[in-house]
Amino acid sequence: MTEFLSEYGLFLAKVITVVVALAALIAVAAAAGRKGGDPASLKVVNLNDRYRKLATQVRKAVLPKDAFKGWRKEQKTAAKARSSQTRPRTFVIDFHGDLRASAVASLRKEVSAVISAAAEGDEVIVRLENFGGLVHDHGLAASQLLRLRDRGIPLIVAVDKAAASGGYMMACVADRVVAAPFAVIGSIGVLAQIPNVHRYLDERGVTVEQVKAGRYKRTVTMFGENTDADRAKLRDELEDVHHLFKELIARWRPNLDIDAVATGEHWYGQRALDLNLVDELLTSDDLLLARAEDRDLYLVSWQGRKKLADRISLLADSGSRGVADALWARLVERRHAG
Repeated sequence: MTEFLSEYGLFLAKVITVVVALAALIAVAAAAGRKGGDPASLKVVNLNDRYRKLATQVRKAVLPKDAFKGWRKEQKTAAKARSSQTRPRTFVIDFHGDLRASAVASLRKEVSAVISAAAEGDEVIVRLENFGGLVHDHGLAASQLLRLRDRGIPLIVAVDKAAASGGYMMACVADRVVAAPFAVIGSIGVLAQIPNVHRYLDERGVTVEQVKAGRYKRTVTMFGENTDADRAKLRDELEDVHHLFKELIARWRPNLDIDAVATGEHWYGQRALDLNLVDELLTSDDLLLARAEDRDLYLVSWQGRKKLADRISLLADSGSRGVADALWARLVERRHAG
């Protein structure tokens, strides 16, 4: 009994410690929010400078001292020459997709910023990584990229890993699509997958009532009994969305055999190139390095203000576990001491 009480007391101490730590983190996060927290802002980074710094670090490590000094002198002369030149600019935007295309909140601000600053000869490169998701969310993301084309700003989409389904919906609107040799491209199809627990509930005497006004307000459902008519209606809806998807791709990539590729399949880089889904096999790194030779490159990113829940999550992840585990270890040490 004494052993049980001792164990229970230690467990209770750990629980209380975690609760207190989380309460403290919530208070800190709330205070940060009242003070302004992390203000939303647009961040612009000169990628040419970043590449030059990397080159300087490598050359300093591998060149003899005199050779490095000579190279540095040449670079300073080149920098002076560049300062007197007006070079075309390439604006770089990163888009990392998820099912809800949640990065579109930042994308719309990044696109607006580029549109307001772009001049004759400027272009945009979007580094896209997206396996797709909900149709309406990815449709909005594609529409944001179309804003660039509508204003005559050349758009290149570079895919290093994946532009599939809704991701390809975004990629296809570009003037040019480049992909790494094993990037996943395609998956031009529409899918609805709905679990149904009607039989399970029915066996346990549970009845789910569904009342609707409008014949097709609800068709296939998770809880009720689905009919063939319900399934047929859902299939018709999916076919219509698929048709719209194909129309969008055919409009912006007219040389593509849309019926051959709109099967829901995906292909890797070389096969995607053979099918005209992409225009060139190239990583985004090589694309940008080539552009840096005669263009000024700027990475444009919108840093949104973190919500209270996000700040709490970040603080909790980095702090609460460490605090609780440290205190727990201290209690265990005391228990076994002497």
